[in-house]
Amino acid sequence: QVQLVESGGGLVQAGGSLRLSCAASRNIFRFNFMGWYRQAPGKQRELVAAISSGGSTNYANSVKGRFAISTDNAKNSLTLQMNSLKPEDTGVYYCNSKDSNGDYWGQGTQVTVSS
Repeated sequence: QVQLVESGGGLVQAGGSLRLSCAASRNIFRFNFMGWYRQAPGKQRELVAAISSGGSTNYANSVKGRFAISTDNAKNSLTLQMNSLKPEDTGVYYCNSKDSNGDYWGQGTQVTVSS
């Protein structure tokens, strides 16, 4: 069973930065998709950023130019660098990965951006 563990969330003022990390329990090159989702209170979970096994990235329009997703195969980790944070970025951020056997989720990490 694949385990994903997020870290790096917290409270930050608007305009600040946070770096989220997701540690996987196995080699991440075996995933064909890795991404970060977030869920704000009262809203549906949405895809924020994604990266394919080939390195192609995709971002929600609301975070383009502010967030950057990357992987570190040596550390089996996924990272989300978040800059110029806004109050509307507040939510629980989840790490997700997919392969031919399933769809895996971390437990989530809270990000709160104060105005």
